[in-house]
Amino acid sequence: MTPPTQPPPNHDRGLEYDLATLHRRRFLGLFTAAGLAAVAGCTTDDGTTTSTPSSTSTSATPSTSSSATTDAAIEVDEIPQETGGPYPGDGSNGPNVLTQSGIVRSDITKSFGSASGVATGVPLTVELIVVDADQDKALEGAAVYLWHCDAEGRYSLYSDGVTNENYLRGVQAADGSGKVTFTTIFPAAYMGRWPHIHFEVYASTAEATKAGQITRTSQLALPKDVCSTVYATDGYDGSARNLSQTSLEDDNVFGDDDGVHQLATVTGDVSSGYVATLTVGV
Repeated sequence: MTPPTQPPPNHDRGLEYDLATLHRRRFLGLFTAAGLAAVAGCTTDDGTTTSTPSSTSTSATPSTSSSATTDAAIEVDEIPQETGGPYPGDGSNGPNVLTQSGIVRSDITKSFGSASGVATGVPLTVELIVVDADQDKALEGAAVYLWHCDAEGRYSLYSDGVTNENYLRGVQAADGSGKVTFTTIFPAAYMGRWPHIHFEVYASTAEATKAGQITRTSQLALPKDVCSTVYATDGYDGSARNLSQTSLEDDNVFGDDDGVHQLATVTGDVSSGYVATLTVGV
């Protein structure tokens, strides 16, 4: 698999620029929910746990299930501010999908509007819990714009073959527990990056759909054991090789702390699909 077609050099400023955007805050703090306190421990060197294709996988990160944020105290650090990368589709580098009718949706596997493409791959549900890190409360009504590459490592709107598609991009508003849910597919691993999902947090859906003020831009990392299982399936040609050539420690976004605030908890299996959950402190 080759990496996605690159945009003009002045838009993708490379490793030096990406490293300059990394602002790490505090070490992983306490996360409490429903009277149960847990202190995150040490991960392995690659921040993963052992799994089989049909088993449940977890990662050491301050994330929570949807029920854990309802009527419960939440203590979580701010998620690091990261680069949106060269393929945001938010108008900052070429195409702007945010102002198009149809962008507010939960199922992002299909293109919308005049496009008709469908992204295929291992099913993945992404659940983000958006939290005000200063006040330790869920941010009901906040909006999340989420996007990622397909099983071939291509980004809709930008990469060769999918410039006329807009799949794997969508906006959702947080419910009363701060949760947004996206139905999607597991992204590929392309050369030079750890498998990841991009997102931007906005104060509201209205702010997101006018490509307005961004509250936080960050990325979600996926655990190595789950990635290895998915990349052994059909449709992810080259991903296993690309995964083997990088690591969380060496990634130019997650590398300085092994993605401790961004490594999602993932459960499920290839047959029924996976669920990736992450608490996002803003």
